[in-house]
Amino acid sequence: MIVKIKLYQIDAFTDKIFGGNPAAVCPIDQWLPDTLMQQIAMENNLAETAFFVKKGERFEIRWFTPEIEVALCGHATLATAFVIFNLLRFSGPVIGLDSRSGFLRVRKSGDLLTLDFPADKFSKASAPEGLVEALGLAPLEIYKGRTDYMLVYTNAGQIEDLKPNMLKIAEVNARGIIVTAPGSDVDFVSRFFAPQSGISEDPVTGSAHTTLTPYWANRLGRSELTARQLSKRGGWLKCHLAGDRVEISGQARAYMTGEIQI
Repeated sequence: MIVKIKLYQIDAFTDKIFGGNPAAVCPIDQWLPDTLMQQIAMENNLAETAFFVKKGERFEIRWFTPEIEVALCGHATLATAFVIFNLLRFSGPVIGLDSRSGFLRVRKSGDLLTLDFPADKFSKASAPEGLVEALGLAPLEIYKGRTDYMLVYTNAGQIEDLKPNMLKIAEVNARGIIVTAPGSDVDFVSRFFAPQSGISEDPVTGSAHTTLTPYWANRLGRSELTARQLSKRGGWLKCHLAGDRVEISGQARAYMTGEIQI
């Protein structure tokens, strides 16, 4: 028996195709075996594949990299919301998503989608063995959040020029490594490296901004911020710190609609 699953590929945190971060989105009627979802994500070979199931007026969502299931993913959630609102014609202005990171909301306002995520809790930390050497430049500060290390640098040029040793970064016990600095045309910039999660460099990482936003809001003394992720594809985000929540806004574009046959 052949099982058919709809698949959408969406570029998130961008206003044009071939920008931002591509994610695969698969709506399913009921949860598939974990091993099968992981195999699909591996076959898709994108940073994230999101699966969602409609449950009453809400949705359940899970995210898989090509190698592991993760607890939270921003760009694949934005991509999923784009599919639900724009391609599946969900009529309300807000969708609710149940996930491993708790209840999430996505609000639609014109062309802009806003994620409502829990803010990360982080504290100052020492660099894990080999991390600074792997990045090739010592940071001003280092923090450790729930899943990632965040290293703060002086300026955007340093972030752009980093040429990390991915084999050494893969040895760090964390989901990934965030590097950040003040921006010129935006409030702050960042990059995100996660070879230990199957992603050498993620083009735009919404979940990393649950760490970045509280840090920069505190440092700059305001809750409304703009951000740019300096990957080759690049991405722009609007961030708002609202107490223990972070609102992350961006646009998305549909690249492909297809069907998986298993």
